[in-house]
Amino acid sequence: MHEPGSLYLGLISGTSADGIDAALVSFQGDAPRLLGGLTHPWPEPLRLELLALAQAEAAVGLDRLGHLDVALATGFAEAATRLLHETGVPPRAVAAIGSHGQTVRHRPGGSHPFTMQLGDPSVIAERCGIEVVADFRRADVAAGGQGAPLLPAMHAMLLAEAGHSRVVLNLGGIANVTVLAADGWVSGFDTGPANGLMDAWCQRHRGEAYDRSGAFAASGTVDRVLLQRLLDDAYFALPPPKSTGREHFHLAWLETRLPGDPTRPADIQATLLELTARSVADAIARHAPDAELVLACGGGVHNPVLMARLAALLAPTSVASTADYGVDPDYLEAMAFAWLARQRLLGLPGNLPAVTGARGPRVLGAVYPAPR
Repeated sequence: MHEPGSLYLGLISGTSADGIDAALVSFQGDAPRLLGGLTHPWPEPLRLELLALAQAEAAVGLDRLGHLDVALATGFAEAATRLLHETGVPPRAVAAIGSHGQTVRHRPGGSHPFTMQLGDPSVIAERCGIEVVADFRRADVAAGGQGAPLLPAMHAMLLAEAGHSRVVLNLGGIANVTVLAADGWVSGFDTGPANGLMDAWCQRHRGEAYDRSGAFAASGTVDRVLLQRLLDDAYFALPPPKSTGREHFHLAWLETRLPGDPTRPADIQATLLELTARSVADAIARHAPDAELVLACGGGVHNPVLMARLAALLAPTSVASTADYGVDPDYLEAMAFAWLARQRLLGLPGNLPAVTGARGPRVLGAVYPAPR
C-alpha cells in the first residue's frame, strides 16, 4: 500500500436531489480536513425529473436512463471544476475524486438485491482530468449488506469521544443515525424520512424546493390520526441493519394513508415534520438510550422547527449541530466520499459490517483512470 496523495475531492447528490455537494479534503495521516466546499445546483427540469424517477412517479426507458447517466455526470464534473477554481487548486494536485453519484433506486432486500446510482464516472474523469473512484455501494450489497449507510466510519473518526456515548444524526432526504458507544463500538442505520417527504410536499403545494426555515410546517397543525398511520409502516419496526430511500417513502406512499376528507396542506406538512422527529427520536430511544449528545448534520440542521422538535422529544439528551464541534454539517457527507476514494486507492475497506450487515469488510468502489 502507498499514500497516493493528500488531496481528495468528494461529490454527492443526496436523496433530496437539491444539488451536488462537493468537498475538497486534505489528509494528514488518516485525519481529514475540509479545505473548501460548495453546493452546485441542478438545472430545475433535471432536478424535477430526478425526483419523479426516484419516487417511482415516472417510468424511464433505457435511452433516457443513458441520457441521465451522462447529464448527471456532467453536473458532477462542473461541481468539481468549480470547487477547484474557487479554491485555486489545480487538477493535477488532486489524487482522486470520490463520486457517489445520484441514487435512483435502492433495493437491498429480496432475491436479487441491488442499488443503482447514476453519473458516469468516465465522463467525470474525462472532463476533470482526475482519476475517479465511484460505485461505492454495490460491493457491500454483493456481500449481503445494505450498502448503506456508509458515513458511520467518518462520523466515528471526527466526532467520537472515548468514554462518552453519542449519536450522529444525518438529516438528508432520508435520516440516518450513527451510534458511537462509549466503549468505541460503532453502529448505524436509516431511521426513515427526514427532509424528502417534506420537500416533495412543499414542491407540490408551494412550488418551492424545500420548506424554508420550516415556516410551512409551523403554519399547520399535526394530524395525530394520520401521524399514527404513517408510523405504523413496517419499516420503522424493523431491526437494523436496514436502509431505505425515496423508492419507499415517497408521495404515493403518503397519499395511500391520507384521510378521505380534505386536509389543509399545511397540516400535512406539520405532520410530516412530526413524522421525521418522532421516528428519529424513537430510533434513538430504542438503540441508543444512554446517548449523552445528538450531533446533527445535513440539510435538516437549517430547519429550526425540526431541530426544536427533535430537542423537545430527545430531552434531556442534548441536541447540537456538528458545526458546534468543528465539523461543517453541509459537507460531512461529501467529505466521506473523499475518504472512501482514498480508502479504495490504499486498498483498505470502506464499509463497517456492523452497520451494513455485510459478511465482512470490503474494499469499496471502482477506479476510473484520468486521461493521459
